Amino acid sequence: MTDTTADGSAARAHDWKSPAAKQRVRRRYRSDIRLQAFGIGAIAIAVGLLLTLFASLIHAGYAAFTTTKVNLSVHLDPTQINREDPSSANYRKIVFDAFQSLFPDVTSPRDRRELRRIMSSGAPYIVRDFVIANPDKIGQTVTIPVSLSDPYDQLNKGVIPRQIDALSPDRYVLFDRLKRRNVVAVKDDDAVVEIDAYIDPAKVNSNDIASGDFLSIVREGFRAYFDRVNTVAYEEILADNAPETLKSQVMAAPDSIGKTVRVALPLSEHYASLLKTGEAKMRNPRFSSDNDFVWFDSLKDRKLITTPFSWELFTNADSRFPELAGLAGALVGSFLALLTCFLLSFPIGIATAVYLEEFAPKNRWTDLIEVNINNLAAGPSVVFGLLGLAVFLGFFGLPRSAPLVGGMVLSLMTLPTIIVATRAALKSVPPSIREAALGVGASKHQVMFHHVLPLAMPGILTGTIIGLAQALGETAPLLLIGMNAFIPSIENMGVLQPAMALPTQIFAWADSPERGFVSRTSAAILVLLGFLVVMNIIAVYLRQRLERKW
Repeated sequence: MTDTTADGSAARAHDWKSPAAKQRVRRRYRSDIRLQAFGIGAIAIAVGLLLTLFASLIHAGYAAFTTTKVNLSVHLDPTQINREDPSSANYRKIVFDAFQSLFPDVTSPRDRRELRRIMSSGAPYIVRDFVIANPDKIGQTVTIPVSLSDPYDQLNKGVIPRQIDALSPDRYVLFDRLKRRNVVAVKDDDAVVEIDAYIDPAKVNSNDIASGDFLSIVREGFRAYFDRVNTVAYEEILADNAPETLKSQVMAAPDSIGKTVRVALPLSEHYASLLKTGEAKMRNPRFSSDNDFVWFDSLKDRKLITTPFSWELFTNADSRFPELAGLAGALVGSFLALLTCFLLSFPIGIATAVYLEEFAPKNRWTDLIEVNINNLAAGPSVVFGLLGLAVFLGFFGLPRSAPLVGGMVLSLMTLPTIIVATRAALKSVPPSIREAALGVGASKHQVMFHHVLPLAMPGILTGTIIGLAQALGETAPLLLIGMNAFIPSIENMGVLQPAMALPTQIFAWADSPERGFVSRTSAAILVLLGFLVVMNIIAVYLRQRLERKW
């Protein structure tokens, strides 16, 4: 039969080779290409941002994975160290005497105090721990690597320079104004600025020129070159003895009182250096004197300085000294909190999911429970922190900063994720498994625990590990319950003792003013990301290893 239109005429066959049809095909192809390009571009942007993040963290944190040490020869004098009680010796004196023996020419008390600052404050404890671990070395001279203080550690790694800019960018702008007016010059190796100053008789008495107010005269004359500048930073350009220079000139020519005279005033040290050399540098304020660099260079020339891998980053507890601060306390605290979280959330989450999916009647109450679980799974973590603060600390009176409380708060946050993941895993088990088990006479509980649950376990473990990985990186709820205590030692840490977690340790270090904590913060972030990556890899491995195909 022939298709006909409403008016009875035969429908014409579509011409796929017509120019219009070919144009529509080309348009669809171009749309497909654009869509692929947008997808590839989005992936490239995401990967680029991720690489930028890792590159910035590695660039800022790589320095924390090495530490600067000096190989110190220490004589363990048996007259100073009791073999029966080696921990009671005065190791501070032993270490400082050994270090000062490297610089016999340093004799003044002031220089000796500066010399001691090269070593870390923890150097005596390093030697003490060595002696306690090796009591048979008492009476011998041993070489022990001891850490240097943070400024020298950062200097050796190239993180901080020996000299920094003495002037800020706005000071360069002010000085450029003077240079453009051709009033600065170098005369007889002295950097000066030539200004016109009015010697006001009201400020300088011809009978007592020495008591004149030359400072205000200098300021008024110099101000004329900065008439539109509100700040008084321009006054730093002149040396402190500029008024004395003007006074000397007026005393040499008393008839200049009441006249405007040309005077060459000396520039301050940094501006004089800028005029002569084109740069203004000053010693890094983290060092007391240039002797610090001489002594440090002497240690390097004698091959006494080493930069081994910083195991202290993982074995030391927190410290207010960056070169001694480590993640041991945060690692233990995170482990105890995650262990508590797992022991609570894993069985409760699975039991809840099994009941809701397999045994609970489908009614209004179970629907309400499911909606709330799904909402909690997407809720902000700070809400759980407030709940833990109000209930666990405020109502039950549990100890603040304890890993037990932290684990309970994290379990509240992890439970919805585990429940949702477990229900999804249970749904993925084919109904034929249940029907076959019921057909051979198994009870509903036997079907669930002997057949369905083992088959769903790969998905359950994946969801659990992902939930724990999310909990590991949470900061807000732990801060609200105070799990950011300063932990100088991990010897007595427990689930009821104050503790620190990795995220809160990062938060604390990021808020520290010392420069050494900058690299420590980035290194701790890399460690945290490493744990998260490992946990996700484990989740993927377990899913692929245990997953059943049917």
